[in-house]
Amino acid sequence: MTEVLLVCGKDGALKSLKAFGHASFAEKGKDIVCAAESIILGTSVELLQSTKGLVFNADTSTRGFLEFRVEKSAVSAVERLKCIGDFIRFAFIKLSAEYPDNVRFQEIIE
Repeated sequence: MTEVLLVCGKDGALKSLKAFGHASFAEKGKDIVCAAESIILGTSVELLQSTKGLVFNADTSTRGFLEFRVEKSAVSAVERLKCIGDFIRFAFIKLSAEYPDNVRFQEIIE
């Protein structure tokens, strides 16, 4: 099972994310749940990388593990962080509802 923890501020802006584990829906190369997770998380990281006025750190050092944290953001980046947080939230709520044996999603508001 993949576990995803999303942390957002009270304003809805993304602060951090931690995802670990394997979906184990099907064998490697045929796992549609893993593919969906990879697209959601990969797109999120690319959006963060392309956001001006944002400093974030990502750890992808181990297969089946991703962690990133927004270290600093300009006021101009806050709306983008809200949108990225929404994207992750809605995507994983839907994915975990469709595949509850393979994905666990949790969100913390700080």
